[in-house]
Order: sequence, then structure tokens, then C-alpha cells
Amino acid sequence: MYTDGACRGNPGPGGWGALLRHDKNEKRLNGYVEQTTNNRMELTAAIRGLQALKGPQNVHIFTDSTYVKQGITVWISNWKKRKWKTASRQDVKNADLWKELDSLCANHTVRWSWVRGHSGNEGNEIADMLATSAIDEEN
Repeated sequence: MYTDGACRGNPGPGGWGALLRHDKNEKRLNGYVEQTTNNRMELTAAIRGLQALKGPQNVHIFTDSTYVKQGITVWISNWKKRKWKTASRQDVKNADLWKELDSLCANHTVRWSWVRGHSGNEGNEIADMLATSAIDEEN
């Protein structure tokens, strides 16, 4: 699965895209949010991609967002221990989406990888196109 989020302005109109591939099958998903942030769109792409899976799966998610990868693989355990507070006792931003992503990941075996955005990775480029086209279609 390749996921990406986009935002025109931050905050501003946003889009998300997810490319799911299994064997020779491919599914492309995207969506639009009128007023949002880039980080919310990055998280939404992963959430919507996981929601599209039928039954528990082994899934490898590629994201160009270090925020998403670090958040779900490193930071989230401490956020949960601190009752969704950061080390500086601030509320975790986007906690609603982090909780949803965490819950979905519990249903699957998920491996996360970071890829450099806009560097020619085919799956990432398609996910980016899906995210930006969702914005273009609404504006």
C-alpha cells in the first residue's frame, strides 16, 4: 500500500490517496476535505487504505511522511502511556486520527516504510496524483 496526503495551504483544502496492490490486482482510493492540514491528510490516507482491506492482512505501507511513520512506529506508545499527551504535556495533535490508525493496525500485521516523496517511486507518485487530483476535482 502506498499512501499520500496533500494540502493547498496548511490549513486549506486537502486530499488523500492510497494505492493498494496485491499480486496483479490494484485499487486506487482518494478523497477530499474542504479545510484540513497536510498531516491530517497523510494520516487519513493510511486509515482509508487499511479500512479498504477485507479481513486481517499482512500489509506493507509505504509513506513519504516521516510524521506518520515515526508517529505510528515510535511515538505512539509513549502517547498512549501519557494518555495522549506529548512529553511536554501538550495534547497530541490529530489524536482522533492516531487512535483510529492504531485501532486499524491492531487488526493487521503492518510493516511501515518511508519513501522519499517526488523521487520517482511509482507507487508514491500514483498516491500523490490521487491526493492532488481529489483537490483538483473539488476546486
